[in-house]
Amino acid sequence: MSLDAFQLNGKNALVTGSHRGLGAAIAVALARAGANVGCHGRDPKPGPACDEIRAAGHKTFYFSGDLADSKVPAGLIEKTIAEFGSIDILVNNAGVIRRAPASEYPAEFWNELIAVNLTAVFHLSQLAARHMLERGTGGKILNIASLLSFQGGILVPAYAAAKGGVAQLTKALANEWASKGINVNAIAPGYMSTDNTTTLRSDPARSRQILERIPAARWGEPQDIAGAAIFLCSSASDYVHGHVLAVDGGWLAR
Repeated sequence: MSLDAFQLNGKNALVTGSHRGLGAAIAVALARAGANVGCHGRDPKPGPACDEIRAAGHKTFYFSGDLADSKVPAGLIEKTIAEFGSIDILVNNAGVIRRAPASEYPAEFWNELIAVNLTAVFHLSQLAARHMLERGTGGKILNIASLLSFQGGILVPAYAAAKGGVAQLTKALANEWASKGINVNAIAPGYMSTDNTTTLRSDPARSRQILERIPAARWGEPQDIAGAAIFLCSSASDYVHGHVLAVDGGWLAR
């Protein structure tokens, strides 16, 4: 295998939740590997990822929308196809987290997290796969799972339930679409330095407990996800189906 297998020249990608954090890092990495990349977020204005994608010499756009709205997934897929002509790569990165004791967990938190972190992942994957199947050229779907796809977490019952669902959905879709040339895989990031972990990182005791368990002895950075994302979105991973790849600094190994 040559290094060309890791190139994405001529591919058209969509990365949800790419206004900042992990999604922005993934979007820029895919562009630097050769892809046109559409970006998405809830913020009305685009983040810096779009400028970096253009600087890499590739097309981009920004779509603002809340994935809790059932109409947004279709709009995102339609926009990608209209702008680029096709969708070859879908990265389901967008996610939210709300913390509260399970005995007091508000129904609105539960409903929002399941809608954004799981239901939207299915709908986006379904719509992208329909296009890929119609074209007959295959494609790549990459879901962003979590360490809580494997563990229960604390004070995050909806997030854990949704991310557990993402791992199982990844396998279920792979079972149906692998023979059609569509790879469905997931990355399970460890404890990353993003907005979602601000509460944990600002708690000295909790941050210390987490760092003591990570063999790499540091919080992950968004760029730590980039290589795994390029691999799972490129032809280098053509025989990888239904896998959940932990990028966690060794957390699960301890």
